[in-house]
Amino acid sequence: MRKIDRAFLQQDGVRNAVREAGYGHLLLSDAQLAQSLAAILSERAPRQPLWVFGYGSLIWSPTFHFAERTIARARGYHRGFYLWSKVNRGTPELPGLVLGLDRGGSCGGIAFRVQEAVLEEELRLLWRREMLLGTYVPRWVSVEIERRPARAIAFVVNRAMPNYSGRLSDERIVSVALQAHGHYGSCADYLLNTAASLEQHGIPDRRLSRLARLVRARQGRGT
Repeated sequence: MRKIDRAFLQQDGVRNAVREAGYGHLLLSDAQLAQSLAAILSERAPRQPLWVFGYGSLIWSPTFHFAERTIARARGYHRGFYLWSKVNRGTPELPGLVLGLDRGGSCGGIAFRVQEAVLEEELRLLWRREMLLGTYVPRWVSVEIERRPARAIAFVVNRAMPNYSGRLSDERIVSVALQAHGHYGSCADYLLNTAASLEQHGIPDRRLSRLARLVRARQGRGT
């Protein structure tokens, strides 16, 4: 198991792990990453503070430098276990699941403001973490920060990709979480850490909290 930290990202460790798993041919190229980042920044309004909206592991392990973080709510998107993971939280033989934003509803999370002076450097690191195979699409989403409207970059699921799972039952998610382990640890730990972080920030996700209770109960029974 390898912790995702800043140094690991700077060494391109996440992408190297994908290569070692045999999926290097699916990785976005450096040119594609640069093009994707340039495209999202070209849509930024002049003098607009740059916020990144975290809804999963970014909440408890951001790995990039930020000037400020605060509770936020994204409008028009909700969080769910919609993506199969064959490297980070699972294997090709036993895929795990990770969270993504999908259309509809709203979602509580944490907004991180990135300083202008280090903006491109920090976002390049973030792109190397999140934009591996085109699983996510970076978008400007509408958020509320301290009851005021703002825009933030968020990583939304790409429904056209083969690892998009669609909506799964609680039982299926719990079963996968209890079995799947990947390069960065177990699917269960990912689920439990995210649920706990949201609860600690006072923005619990009811479904995620319910899934966490089911996972802990099954772990306690040794199943």
